[in-house]
Amino acid sequence: MDLQELQEYVNQFDSMTCIMSVEKNPDGTYGKMRIEVGNKAYIASYEKNNSNPIDMPFGNKFVPGQEYTAYIPKDLNFEHFIYNSAVLKKPMHAYIHPDRFDVWFNIFSLPLEFDDPNKCYCTYTQEVSTEASVDQMANLSAKTTSDVLKTCIKLRSTKNFLQTMDEVINDIRIICGASFCCIMLTDFKENTCSLLSESCDPNVVPRSLLEYLNDSFTELVKTWVETIGGSNCLIIKNDDDMDAVKARNPRWCKSMRDAGIESLVLFPLQYNDEVIGFIWSTNFDIKDTDHIKETLELTTFFIASEIVNYQLLQKLEMLSSTDLLTGVKNRNAMNNRVLKIVSGRERMPDKFGIVFADLNGLKTVNDGDGHNAGDTLLKNAATALKDSFPNCEIYRAGGDEFVVIAMDKPKEIIEEQIEVLRKKADDPKTPVSFAVGFYYDENHGDIRAAMREADARMYEDKKQFYAKFPENRKR
Repeated sequence: MDLQELQEYVNQFDSMTCIMSVEKNPDGTYGKMRIEVGNKAYIASYEKNNSNPIDMPFGNKFVPGQEYTAYIPKDLNFEHFIYNSAVLKKPMHAYIHPDRFDVWFNIFSLPLEFDDPNKCYCTYTQEVSTEASVDQMANLSAKTTSDVLKTCIKLRSTKNFLQTMDEVINDIRIICGASFCCIMLTDFKENTCSLLSESCDPNVVPRSLLEYLNDSFTELVKTWVETIGGSNCLIIKNDDDMDAVKARNPRWCKSMRDAGIESLVLFPLQYNDEVIGFIWSTNFDIKDTDHIKETLELTTFFIASEIVNYQLLQKLEMLSSTDLLTGVKNRNAMNNRVLKIVSGRERMPDKFGIVFADLNGLKTVNDGDGHNAGDTLLKNAATALKDSFPNCEIYRAGGDEFVVIAMDKPKEIIEEQIEVLRKKADDPKTPVSFAVGFYYDENHGDIRAAMREADARMYEDKKQFYAKFPENRKR
């Protein structure tokens, strides 16, 4: 089939269309993929969108018969799409929004039966729109629709987000036929990665992403977006795909091979054009690649949206229960905690300790050095309390007063922690001094009575402090 015949064929299409060819290798793999010819609409679109080309060997001119990588970066998803149509003779359709473009693509491909022993051919047609089409996004197979709908119902009806995400990620792992599947959240501004949920095939040796989460791994994760190359996902099915990733990101490729990963489906989770995390499956069923890709393309929209909603609620809850100056819990959180215990909604342990710690000399600092210095003193006080009482609940009850609730801790341990706090007052690096009142209950008593007693003991301690240092008296 010569170029003239291909050109005459493609000119019959009104939409932007080209003809792709795929070289057939004797071992069953494929070789180079070329854009053999394009119709006027396709060529005009290409030359318009590449008016300022970068590293394009032919500038903004379309030259028939060149490898597709002469015009766009290498894209394994695109190659998979064309291979299925040209070589496997499957009619293909996808509706995508690659990151490297500000438009949505509605793409179609039909296999062509041209007589060529060395190449397979297919058409490639694209329609472009600046806004997403809900109808196109919902144009899915019955199997995909069912899988996505199950996920949406679970997410929207949940009363326990984290438990539901565990169920969803396990469902996705089963859909993918994968050995491992997880959702990892990212905050590249804060340089952090965290595990939201994961699922491992019970028939393989379990490995958790938590084993890998460190600063070095976060730096590696930052490279994934660039490696995906502006596509909406990355799918690695075999060694050839892995070698293609190796050419762009050898460090990542090595880490995957070291971890025994032979195949991978990776989707960025995006919200408002920002990557908030990734969902991926390893060693998946490559025979079902098309269904997996179609399912995750839509599922990731809903998962990303629900994650953002959950994070917003968490942030609002944190703001309502955290003292923004010191970072410890606020009076509202303390009152809610006590109310849950008193009302029986939360079981109180048999043994608990209450520590009231009132910061000495705050008014003196505020009056003499200003409120910024007073704020610094309060922050130092909170730090001293957190260092002295690890694994305890610390609240700023108001002004210069803090409360520590220690559940199920021996009395001797809490007394030792109080001594640590008192010693910090003598440390010039942390110039804070507290009046401390401590009450310990080992008979499943009333927490409100315990707090009143600890408060009274704190005031006795404060009287002794001001008797010793009258210049620091605040009243």
